[in-house]
Amino acid sequence: MAKDSMPTSRLRRSATVGRLAAGQAVRQYGTRAANLTRTEQDARDATARRQLETAEQIVTALGTMKGAAMKLGQVLSFLDVGLVPEEHREEFQLKLAALRDAAPNVAFKDMKKVIEADLEQKLGDVFSDFDERAIAAASIGQVYRARLKEDGREVAVKVQYPGISAAVRADMQNLGIIMRLIKRMVPGVDAGELADEIRERVGEELDYELEAANQRRLARIFRGHPFIVIPEVVTDLCRERVIVSEFVEGKGFDEINETATDTERDRLGEIVFRFYFGCMYRHHQFSGDPHPGNFLVMDDGPTHPRVCFLDFGLFKVIDAHIAEVELQTQRLLDAGDGEALVALWAKEGMLNDATRMEPARLLDFASSSTWWYTEDAEVTLTPQIASEIVLGVATPMGEHFARMRHEAFPREYLFGRRLEHMTLAVLGQLGATANWHRIAREWTFGDAPVTALGEAEAAFYARRGR
Repeated sequence: MAKDSMPTSRLRRSATVGRLAAGQAVRQYGTRAANLTRTEQDARDATARRQLETAEQIVTALGTMKGAAMKLGQVLSFLDVGLVPEEHREEFQLKLAALRDAAPNVAFKDMKKVIEADLEQKLGDVFSDFDERAIAAASIGQVYRARLKEDGREVAVKVQYPGISAAVRADMQNLGIIMRLIKRMVPGVDAGELADEIRERVGEELDYELEAANQRRLARIFRGHPFIVIPEVVTDLCRERVIVSEFVEGKGFDEINETATDTERDRLGEIVFRFYFGCMYRHHQFSGDPHPGNFLVMDDGPTHPRVCFLDFGLFKVIDAHIAEVELQTQRLLDAGDGEALVALWAKEGMLNDATRMEPARLLDFASSSTWWYTEDAEVTLTPQIASEIVLGVATPMGEHFARMRHEAFPREYLFGRRLEHMTLAVLGQLGATANWHRIAREWTFGDAPVTALGEAEAAFYARRGR
């Protein structure tokens, strides 16, 4: 397939993953049959190799499909859910990471048509300079660097791939095939829940006008912030398939992760934590896509660089009451008050039968995914910690899944857990260390900050009258 070609029909796109699914099933059968005559160690090695080969094939298929399938690959790229054996995990993560920032390019002549059609102007009438080389490629579009003709500002122009809407609709119909591939590799994963997440996310991300409005909201909140930057939107040039915003120079996650010192990792980790958690609990609205490809460390100097956050296609506004229930849950975990926690969740309709819920069990469940920021201790986060937390509560392999899967958790609660898990995954990739509980107490209990970043942020909010 040519690099600027995108299969959009369900038949063509399902054929891609269908051939993969059939071929992988045959190879699995052959491996199991051959294992009958192998030693135990040889059998394990053969199964591990087959599992890794299958994972690599999934990466290849997802990378060519873009759309929803591409988004699934991005989810897996920074949240290790045990797809491959431990000894191959680092190699597999490197392959998946390519899905974040190296999506196949669509020829510029086709992207130019999208820009001019949506803006209803020729490129040269709007931009004095336009670099035809994409500076970033994502699941549903590419980003270009340009300069406005009107005032000379440098801008980033985010453009959807032509035909991506049809491709996504085809991917939505084919998610069942893709999930069966994942299910074969990880029998315990909740494929239905993962599929629902993908459908919801990409549906919102297709509307760039909605994304521009989301970005404006956060840019207004964080304007003048000491270490968080949200690029300003050029509202007049935003359309359904095009977003134009302030251009920001900076280093991406992979570059930072390779070269950063422990001190730099810890500082970046605290900023990421403050942005995503602080938005949810302080402002009751947040970007729902914590992702390594969605922030840049700016060139502000070697000691105190700011961090620019990008991509607001998935955005959530939550009711203040929901946020308060979350915070009260964390306070009760801090106090170890299981009876009060049962009463709170029962009152909020989160338990189908509160009389059957043991307070100790609920405390154990709630703390199993939040202990890293609800316990008063310094914690160095790792990919293994992130995996154990997510697997423990979100898949049938986890100790709490069978007991808690039938409780009546509201969608906002599940959305909040997802945000926390994705943020945790990023922090785990960084290997960041902090007493996350002491930081979180600023919005949970109203405590004074205990870090330099916290003091700078408190001064910012004081100036803003918050």
